[in-house]
Amino acid sequence: MANFTLLFSILCLSYIKLICLQANAHPTGGFTAVSLSQSNFELQKPYDLSPSDRYSFNNGVHRFWVYSTDKPHTSSSDTRPRSEIRIRGYDYSSGVWQFEGEAYIPSGTTAASIMQVFGGSSRTTTVMLRVYGGSITVYRSPVVFSNAYNSWFKVNVIHDVGASSVKVYIDGALRYEGSGAGGSNHYMKFGVYAEEGASNYMECQWRRIRLLRRN
Repeated sequence: MANFTLLFSILCLSYIKLICLQANAHPTGGFTAVSLSQSNFELQKPYDLSPSDRYSFNNGVHRFWVYSTDKPHTSSSDTRPRSEIRIRGYDYSSGVWQFEGEAYIPSGTTAASIMQVFGGSSRTTTVMLRVYGGSITVYRSPVVFSNAYNSWFKVNVIHDVGASSVKVYIDGALRYEGSGAGGSNHYMKFGVYAEEGASNYMECQWRRIRLLRRN
């Protein structure tokens, strides 16, 4: 009986360790990064301004800023102001894809999207990460990260098209898992895009951007 109890305890501990290892597994495990260059980064900014008026790239850091009074990205658009990059060359309709990068948001920026997986049938996007009062949210809620202002944090977003699922990791920890939104064409975007109630000035910085797909 004692041996059985010992064996059962060992098995339980092994199972718990396995679960913990899986929970803490790096989100990029089993993925391969695709090749990215500046040619894959299409800047979308107020149509009446030069790129340098709302974007800079120095020492590996993409800096985006926009004002709530700015024009949309095209003269025919009725969307809100933005300064963001649309990743070109890797639109997809199947498979498992992942965005990775490190973000920095100065205090004061609020009600702005900082990253999105574009494309869906029930809505125009599969997922959006936004900032509200220093908290990072999936759309308006739930909160996936608090106290985000004035410090770098790592973001990993995984989109499984076949399973219609989305996972969001912050600093390596799984913070959100939800369903996709359908759709037949998807791509990734990052930067800053005003939402309803946005602050007058919005800024977000990104670095170490990678796009990966599952092997």
